[in-house]
Amino acid sequence: MPAIRALYDVDALRVLEARGIAFLDGDGFALMARAGEAAWRCVLAHWPQARRIVVVCGPGNNGGDGYVLARHAYMSGCEVRVHCLPAHVPASALAKRACDDYLASGGCLVESLDAMADADLIVDALFGIGLSRAPDAATSALIQAINAQPAPVLALDVPSGVDARNGHVPGVAINALCTLQFIAAHRGLSTGDALEHAGELDLATLDLPATVFDGVEASAHACTGDALQAMLPLRARNSHKGRNGHVLCVGGDHGGGGAVLLAAEAALRCGAGLVSVATRGEHVPALLSHRPEVMAHAVASVEDLPALLARADVVAIGPGLGQSEWGRGLFDAAMASEKPRVVDADALNLLAQAPRMLRPQDVLTPHPGEAARLLDCDTSHIQRDRFAAAQALCERYGAQIVLKGAGTIIASPDARPVVMDAGNPGMAVGGMGDLLTGCIAALLAQGLSSRDAAIAGALLHAGAGDAAAREDGERGLLPSDLLPWLRRLANPVRP
Repeated sequence: MPAIRALYDVDALRVLEARGIAFLDGDGFALMARAGEAAWRCVLAHWPQARRIVVVCGPGNNGGDGYVLARHAYMSGCEVRVHCLPAHVPASALAKRACDDYLASGGCLVESLDAMADADLIVDALFGIGLSRAPDAATSALIQAINAQPAPVLALDVPSGVDARNGHVPGVAINALCTLQFIAAHRGLSTGDALEHAGELDLATLDLPATVFDGVEASAHACTGDALQAMLPLRARNSHKGRNGHVLCVGGDHGGGGAVLLAAEAALRCGAGLVSVATRGEHVPALLSHRPEVMAHAVASVEDLPALLARADVVAIGPGLGQSEWGRGLFDAAMASEKPRVVDADALNLLAQAPRMLRPQDVLTPHPGEAARLLDCDTSHIQRDRFAAAQALCERYGAQIVLKGAGTIIASPDARPVVMDAGNPGMAVGGMGDLLTGCIAALLAQGLSSRDAAIAGALLHAGAGDAAAREDGERGLLPSDLLPWLRRLANPVRP
């Protein structure tokens, strides 16, 4: 899989499909035949021992792809059963032709759900990229019956029930072990609820030439950890700590000292030359005993902060900050500074209470709940369309946005969004966001642009989480478990 790959929205996918048909002299069935054959090759690659195959077909062209696959499987000697609800009989001319070809080859249609009971593989060919509503009652019952089977599920193009525009699941959806996308990678399968349903993502380009993509822009890009090598330059031999930047972490009200320490440690492990912490005096001894490399400063009131801000190159504001008078004062001082800022946690909540336009060099790192407060909506609205939410945050605040969660999205005022193809559920624990704040601040301090620092910081953070989870598992993963991996991944191996 490439380190960076293009993702396309539904409108672009429809244009590409139309161009693919034009390339095949206007023969839509020829493109359907290619899709069905590619699906059969996917079955052979992933489940070569499967002999009893159930294909669940819908009424449209996605169902037509399923009929083509079923015919290939039947002609290859498999025991094939195509399940088709009365409401799902082929409704398009292409799907009807594919169904007729399957029946003419000797195949049959079944309506009983019992057909799935002993299947080696179930193929979901119910709906493609066009479905944006919850399935009706009969289809929902069918999807639930498929999900209840022990057999693995291959979804064609999109797991039925997932909105391909944004990854939202408005009702029930297929739980696929693998989803085979056609022509180009789908933006909606990269984030949010879709990640729970799509499984492994494969892509069949249907042997269309690169020219079909001319003038069709990707709406987002997905990045894996392999992209870090190009983003993190080697250090000069004559490097010194001043060249690697000075990060000031501001936070740690009563009970929040651990949060600001995690941010500071992450900044050190990601290569900042100097890291200072402005926090409550009660936390200073613990910070120094645990991490003596941190320059910990007792800040009793906002009057103690300007001198620290003046010496810093980047300010990380929010971890453990709280919303008391103390935290509000430090927040106001940091937001008045001209230094680049990474804004997280309670600093985001304070910003939501008094919204203001920030600068492109600033980075906001909200989770969905914080994003909802920043946009004055509820969390479900954020999760329903994470791409739209990230873009709305960019427009309202003018900064780089790191919308955390499954399929973290980095949105910028002047560039296409980037989705993290990394991270795992074990990272859903308090303190993980504090690490991310430190990662991004350290990379900003080392000279990366705010956009690159947001992307590379999120990749470092997610990659460290994946590495730590591979070592000891997801459940019980702690933010501090990522610290050794941050250092390793911040030093990519050069060829």
